[in-house]
Amino acid sequence: MNNETPTPHKVLVAIPSLARGSKKWRDTGTANDAYLGQLVNEYRSMSFQVDVVVFSDAPKEVAPGVELRVGLPTQDPGSLPFAHKQVFADRLNDYDLFIYSEDDTLITAKTIRAFLRVSSALPENEIPGFFRFERGPNGALNYIDVHGHFHWDPQTIRTRGEFTLAFFTNHHSSCYAATRQQLKRAIDSGGFLVGPHEGRYDPVCTAATDLYTQCGFQELVCISHLEDFHVEHLHNKYFGTRVDGADMRRQVDVLLRLARNGERPASLFPTESKLTDTRYSKSYYEPVRPEIISAIPRGARSVLSVGCGSGNTEAHLVERGLRVVAVPLDPAIATGAAARGVEIVAADLSTAPQQLAEERFDCLLLINVLHLVPDPVNVLSSFGALLPAGSVAVFSVPNLSQLPAVWGKIRRDPRFQDLGNYDKTGVHFTSLGTIREWCRRAGMRFESATPVLPVRARRLAGLALGLMDGFLASEFIAVAKRA
Repeated sequence: MNNETPTPHKVLVAIPSLARGSKKWRDTGTANDAYLGQLVNEYRSMSFQVDVVVFSDAPKEVAPGVELRVGLPTQDPGSLPFAHKQVFADRLNDYDLFIYSEDDTLITAKTIRAFLRVSSALPENEIPGFFRFERGPNGALNYIDVHGHFHWDPQTIRTRGEFTLAFFTNHHSSCYAATRQQLKRAIDSGGFLVGPHEGRYDPVCTAATDLYTQCGFQELVCISHLEDFHVEHLHNKYFGTRVDGADMRRQVDVLLRLARNGERPASLFPTESKLTDTRYSKSYYEPVRPEIISAIPRGARSVLSVGCGSGNTEAHLVERGLRVVAVPLDPAIATGAAARGVEIVAADLSTAPQQLAEERFDCLLLINVLHLVPDPVNVLSSFGALLPAGSVAVFSVPNLSQLPAVWGKIRRDPRFQDLGNYDKTGVHFTSLGTIREWCRRAGMRFESATPVLPVRARRLAGLALGLMDGFLASEFIAVAKRA
């Protein structure tokens, strides 16, 4: 990025920092004060004027020249991050740039200049987002917000002048920035000056994402200059558990190639449910699970995996000497599996069976796929046709007949009240009966379904001698055989 980047004259920074601490916020109060001091020193080292306001639930010591505002919007300590919004609105005409960050998230002058330069190239309804990382002792990077169902959306790739951008589905990076014009647009939208609330994110994360989720902006990450939008999470508490720099580089390189070629591939199927409870969405980074590995026949030598994410399970099978072919969720996430020896088939749900028509596999693997695809019977049938008679399909689905979900639906809990309506929830209602019916209609013989019990339910299940497993299980690992 060149040196002609605009420089702000005045910047207002808002940082929430608890004094008393909160279990709900996973914060011990003064434990983050060292990070807060590091943030303040960073802002003071910048060549432009930066004013810092710290918001706290109780009086606390802050550096000279830092404004301290004490008070919670509500009695809940988790409401503290929302306190900055009215201050931003009150001082709209006094500053060029507004920055919000949690007290352990470091934003540099380089990142501020990058934000301003890219913003100047975007239409008014688009805004640059940031990418949070942690740094290991050897300098290696871990991208801590890349986990679970969060992923790059290849359909959103776009070019704006010299910049290539794409949407990453996790809005949360513990911070945001907005120019005066962008903040005014957010305020005028009616979605910014709102009270503490939560939805898909908890209140702390929601305060940092409202700008993107309910103010009319499309948040985009500048993938052509990704490092310029790095923000460091000083806590380093997730390092080693998330996506590393090499994996992220592979994903971004694929996105840049797609941008050059003008390709905008869709995900294999809608991977996120429409429910506020995200546990029913498809994880892109599923771990290797013994329950699934043990369901694959010992004599199997080839496996077809449909809905492959980062490929942990598939790569594990490759290491055991199996041939594994995968139909991935999208080209970006497929790079991890491909790098570990998994054969990738670039196709969609309708064309992949045709491309593989001459192949036969000992096992079909569908991990958390069938409850999300529009037509689970067709998927099971079309890919099941690639199995010789007597070979098996192994699939996992969440148990939507679990007691908490059923009780939530009875109580009209907003998280569960539309269960059973795929169009509204993006999730098929699943139970043992549903699994059996899908198998029958797909021309496969149902063999077994192993209930996976949450830790808290295991004692009750034992007392019920297994009779309640169908209601207590969080999911089922099912096996069906090609007739």
